[in-house]
Amino acid sequence: MKTGIAVAGTILVDKINEISAYPNAGELTKIKSVQKATGGCVPNVAVDLKRIDNALEVKAVGCVGNDEEGALVKATLKENGVNVEGLYELTDKTSFTEVMSVTGGQRTFFTYAGASAAFGKEHVDFEKLNVKMLHLGYFLLLEKIDNGDGLAILKTAKEKGVKTSIDLVSENSDRYQTVIPCLPYTDNVIINETEAGAITGIEPKRENLRKIAEKMKSYGVRERVIIHTPELGVCASENGFCTVSSYEIPKDFIKGTTGAGDAFCAGALIGIYRDKTDEEILAFASSAAVAALSQADAVSGMRSEQEIEKLCKNFNRRKICL
Repeated sequence: MKTGIAVAGTILVDKINEISAYPNAGELTKIKSVQKATGGCVPNVAVDLKRIDNALEVKAVGCVGNDEEGALVKATLKENGVNVEGLYELTDKTSFTEVMSVTGGQRTFFTYAGASAAFGKEHVDFEKLNVKMLHLGYFLLLEKIDNGDGLAILKTAKEKGVKTSIDLVSENSDRYQTVIPCLPYTDNVIINETEAGAITGIEPKRENLRKIAEKMKSYGVRERVIIHTPELGVCASENGFCTVSSYEIPKDFIKGTTGAGDAFCAGALIGIYRDKTDEEILAFASSAAVAALSQADAVSGMRSEQEIEKLCKNFNRRKICL
């Protein structure tokens, strides 16, 4: 019997360099400290899933380099109980982002596509994975996934009886419509309002969210379309349309927003895996996002389902009507 969730796609390492000021061209500035942290869909969502439910079998699928950063990715995933047998070591370097972080100020990002750019259909072995669900992310960031391999992976998953889900990255482009052919092979779409608006061509205003979600569903999504915004989450499925508002969080509680979208995604996947109602899926997903906001990095704030529920008892949900 198939069990567990495989998380496939983007894997990278953030190298965070703290500097006192960003230099002009030709100038020098000293790096005060350097930190490394795993990032991308696979590490973030996979670790969140295990922290929410340690008994759940979670498998990572993707590409890393045979280097220090690749070892960091594997070690981090293993430490959190994630199965790494689906990771491939390539000759290219592990994908990374050099983050220049001005103390108390803005960040500048320099990214290297690396091994993740080579990730494709040949790296997803369904017989070896033997999972109930496959989550594939991020579309619009992985070249081979965007150019046919994503569609091939989703088609094969459906042939194998594996439930599928996808998410995207937000970018300023006209490439969003390239995702539409994948939707008839996708059971669940979990994206934000900007991405959903770009796919459907509808302005992503709150009053348009129902129209956007239902149009996305009409493209062939099999089970449900979930759209998350800072204020609320919405879901369009065969059961109809529903909304669940987010929590009102004090500003001093929020240590960072990095990873909040991935945390929402992980919470939604847990609910989908357990065959919860659409309202229950949205409610727990928004609660998982609250946990992510409690720490500056992507995954440190995540905790068990019971701890998340206890945490969220301190807050009230917004009163929002569509």
